[in-house]
Amino acid sequence: MSLALIEDAAKRSSVLWVVLPEGTRLAWHVWHDDAIYMVVGGGEQNLPGLTAQHEIEVVLRSKDNGAQLVRFPAAVEVVDQKTSPEVVAALAKERLNAPDAAGLPARWARRSSVVRLRPTG
Repeated sequence: MSLALIEDAAKRSSVLWVVLPEGTRLAWHVWHDDAIYMVVGGGEQNLPGLTAQHEIEVVLRSKDNGAQLVRFPAAVEVVDQKTSPEVVAALAKERLNAPDAAGLPARWARRSSVVRLRPTG
């Protein structure tokens, strides 16, 4: 699977599906620096078990008709938010309907994990 194809599909949609041990879950994300980034836990997306996984399947679908565009394995890494301010800023910019938009980075640092999904296939 081409990284360019994954990047194009990820940039076209702000949501994806992750295949977790408890089932497939919908999640919002951003594409940044050749990887998908997501915020989980702490009042954000409930994706049980994601941070404990080493690799998961990711599904990107068409915004137009919902058809599957790409499905690929991705390595799961928890990101140190203190050393990745550009990632946190990109996520905060794309977070829709946040009740505390100005305070997102501080709240995420206290209560959430930022996860990188790097395509491996």
